Amino acid sequence: MPNTVPIGTKSLEDYRSIIGDSKTDEIIELGKSLRGARVLHLNATAFGGGVAELLSGMLPLFRDLGIDAEWQVMDGSEEFFNVTKLLHNGMQGMDVPWDSAMGDVWKGINKANAAAFEEAYDFVVVHDPQPAGLLYYRQEKIKSRKRLNGANQAKWIWRCHLDTTEALPEVWQFLRPYVDLYDAAVFTRDEYVREGLQNPRLSLVPPAIDPLSTKNIDISDEAIKGILQRYQIDPERPIIAQISRFDPWKDPLGVIDVYKALKQKRPDLQLLMVASMANDDPEAWSFFERIVRKAGEDYDIHILTNLNGVANLEVNAFQRAAQVLIQKSIREGFGLVISEGLWKEKAMVAGGVGGIPMQLMDGKHGYLANTTQEYCARVEELLDNPTLGQQFGEAGKEHVRENFLITRLLRDHLSLMNSLSGLPPVQSVADAGTRAKTPASVLARRIRQAGT
Repeated sequence: MPNTVPIGTKSLEDYRSIIGDSKTDEIIELGKSLRGARVLHLNATAFGGGVAELLSGMLPLFRDLGIDAEWQVMDGSEEFFNVTKLLHNGMQGMDVPWDSAMGDVWKGINKANAAAFEEAYDFVVVHDPQPAGLLYYRQEKIKSRKRLNGANQAKWIWRCHLDTTEALPEVWQFLRPYVDLYDAAVFTRDEYVREGLQNPRLSLVPPAIDPLSTKNIDISDEAIKGILQRYQIDPERPIIAQISRFDPWKDPLGVIDVYKALKQKRPDLQLLMVASMANDDPEAWSFFERIVRKAGEDYDIHILTNLNGVANLEVNAFQRAAQVLIQKSIREGFGLVISEGLWKEKAMVAGGVGGIPMQLMDGKHGYLANTTQEYCARVEELLDNPTLGQQFGEAGKEHVRENFLITRLLRDHLSLMNSLSGLPPVQSVADAGTRAKTPASVLARRIRQAGT
């Protein structure tokens, strides 16, 4: 059955000095009509991935606004997560051997999780393909009991975090009927929306970072130096780094190629490759072994994971210590690491794919690259010209402040929930002051009348 994840405590007021009064007040206004509503977010893992990071940052702010937010992680077997990794890769365009037996594994786990889903909510947000069948099997269970109660009266939202521009047709056709049952489907970019969806209201909501999280808060130079020395990284020598999952879409082996090419001219160069090993990503272990083999006996390549004690504070220090951050993605739904690096005003070179160009405009906030040669040239330029990298980073930080902070993500979710409830949108703070306030009891009644 789904497992409940503890949610921390945050205050929206702590973000006022970062985003300003107008945006803060608008969020407060949007939250008023949703006070008392029960909201569940459900995904596949509580740590190690971008979705978990988003939820740990956003859900405490829901609660601060008086919304009863919960977070659950689905229960699944090793076989299930092996299958969902193939499903994930197929949705991102990899030629995977998808067949009906794999589909049966996915269906069985989704059905089991739906059977354990008993409580009533006003909104249920299901993240990515792993638990996407929950709504179908939840409705099937209710129909079999021939009863209707609060358990099926929520508004259901499917949130896809993947770059699905080249999704395998057979994989998408398998998943589409389950997604089509949702009241809303949320994608990062319009290019990711697949054909055939008839029922869901489509919405575009890019992810965002939490500027007050341990990963992104300011830390002292002394703290950074201490963390580097703990991992035997020389703070006096230049560092390039990629902070990303170990999977084929991040091209970690290609990052080593870039480093080795640069190392010929810069023998003092160090490479940090840092990843969190998530329990829903069995493929990461095989890539970890391949990375270690390719690194060989070059002790200036530091391959680190959460199993070495690397947590958010350490990642923060590594990003701040690097002269240049790399994100050599060949497919990327969004890439939170881009906004993380720009928020820290770092020089960056990244792949011009998926959601990366939304965050990093080429020649304005850093450089986009495609080939190993392009990465080498751009990284070398930024190593030679730290002033240029600083200019890029400063411009990038303001771009992130305006577009990719957790408060904007919170606002987008509140707007969608209000819209699904039939409430008028808040166009501006001035308009918000005259909008009728809808109590939670009226909201719940509207949801029950609409049904699912």
